[in-house]
Formats: sequence, structure tokens, C-alpha cells
Amino acid sequence: MEIFTYDFMIRALIAAVVVGVCAPTVGVFLVQKRMALIGDGLGHVALTGVALGFITNIAPLWTTLVVTAFGAVAVELIRRKGRTGGDAALALLFYGGIAGGVFITSLASGKTNADLQSYLFGSLLTTTSQDVWVIGVLGVLLVATMLSLRPWLAAICQDEEHAVVAGLPVQTLNLLLAVITAVTVSVAMRAVGLLLVSALMVVPVVTAQQVTRGFVATMYVAMALGLVTSAGGVVTAGLLSVPPGAAVVLGAVALFVVIATGRSLVVGLRRVSRNGPRRDETAPTMS
Repeated sequence: MEIFTYDFMIRALIAAVVVGVCAPTVGVFLVQKRMALIGDGLGHVALTGVALGFITNIAPLWTTLVVTAFGAVAVELIRRKGRTGGDAALALLFYGGIAGGVFITSLASGKTNADLQSYLFGSLLTTTSQDVWVIGVLGVLLVATMLSLRPWLAAICQDEEHAVVAGLPVQTLNLLLAVITAVTVSVAMRAVGLLLVSALMVVPVVTAQQVTRGFVATMYVAMALGLVTSAGGVVTAGLLSVPPGAAVVLGAVALFVVIATGRSLVVGLRRVSRNGPRRDETAPTMS
């Protein structure tokens, strides 16, 4: 395609593909653990990290990484040791994160609303070569870690009490999963933005669940779907001149609708063929 003769489009495609693979790799554990909304919560906390980057003149990726990691650990500790439930802990994350981001941003001078919006809604087309290297390295490390720890993380997501009995370091693994989620949010904010990052972590996973059985199959299919929708979103953005983050997420949602609808039709047809046509017993018989 002609649009990929430009270097910025190639960089955008590489970054999107890396994020598209990474996000569902982590999201499959969060969905299984019924903490799918933690991505949204950390996205709001990441706003504070971006604002700190503005005011300290440090690359926002690094300040966001530190702030979201602290936020993720705090939520996990509150959830496990406090009297506050997981949903209330996430609520604290939502409100505190976005309030902190707005407050600190108001103190930053010389920054426009466009700076903040590029992180809220994604800014793939302005990705630099350095950004691509950072995203690529973090992405590879993230995927390698999740695949290596998959059996243990899957165990704590399915049944923490059984994992404790089996001798697994449950609290350590939970904290590790929270930190890895924070890393994923920080990496993905360039691709889809902080407000949409949770969608890329969750939608490919629930889409994969429509056609797979078993945790491992769901994980790999979700990674493939994330890759396809991310690449497709960048191509769509290039052809239609629309925001890449929105195109990626809408593509993921559209794919879910298509697959879920197709699965329902297939299940319905199988049920009809198995049971045979229904007879109308009240219909009059000809004598």
C-alpha cells in the first residue's frame, strides 16, 4: 500500500502489532480473575504519570510506568489486606488517578491540550524510532514473562485457595500480575490511548472465548486476534485519516460482534438439526 511508503506509518504498524499481542496476553488473566476493569483504573492513574512527565520534563512513558506500577500494587494490597473490596479499590483508583492527573496538568506550563489528548486517545502516527524500540523491548519481555509464568498465574486466577494449598506464592504472583498490567497500560497508551487501553486487553479475550475451550487456546487465539485488529486498525486509520486508537478498538468490537453472532447461528442450527423440525400437534388432520 502507498501509505506504508512513509516511515511514520511503518513505525505505527510495528508499535500497534506489538501492543496488539501484549495486551490480550495480560488481559486473559484479568478476565479469568474477573478484574477486567483494572485496565481502566490504571489508565486513569496513568494520567497522573503523564502529567508528572509534563511537569518534570521526563519522558511520560517512564513516569507513567512508575506511577501505574505503584497504583497497581496499592490496589492489590488494599484488596487483599484491607476491608475494601476489589470494586471499591478500583473506584479509588479511578477517582484518585484522574483527579491527580487534572491537578498536576494544571500546574504544568507550556503544554497544550493536544499534548494530553495524544495520551488519552493514542498517538500512533507520532511514534518515534525510540518509542518503537522501547515498546518492542518491553513487549517482548512482557510476553515472555506471561508465557513463562502461565501455569502459576492461571492457577491463582482460577482458584486462589487451591493455589495456596498447592504451595504457590499467591500474594507475590498477584503483585507481579498487577505490575505487569501497569507495564501493559504504559506501553499501550501510545497505540490506543489511556481511555481505550482496557478494551484492547479485554475484547480480544472475550472474542476468543466464543470459539475456544481451555485457557491456553483462549490465550493464543486472543493474541492472534489482537494482532489482526491492531494491524487492521492502523491500515484503516491510514486509508480513512481517522484516529488509529479508535480504529483499532472499533475493529476489535466489530470482530467480537461478527464471531459472537456467527457462533449463535451455528449453535442454533445444530440444535435444530439435532432435535429435528418441531411438529404442530394441534394442527388438524385430514380424514
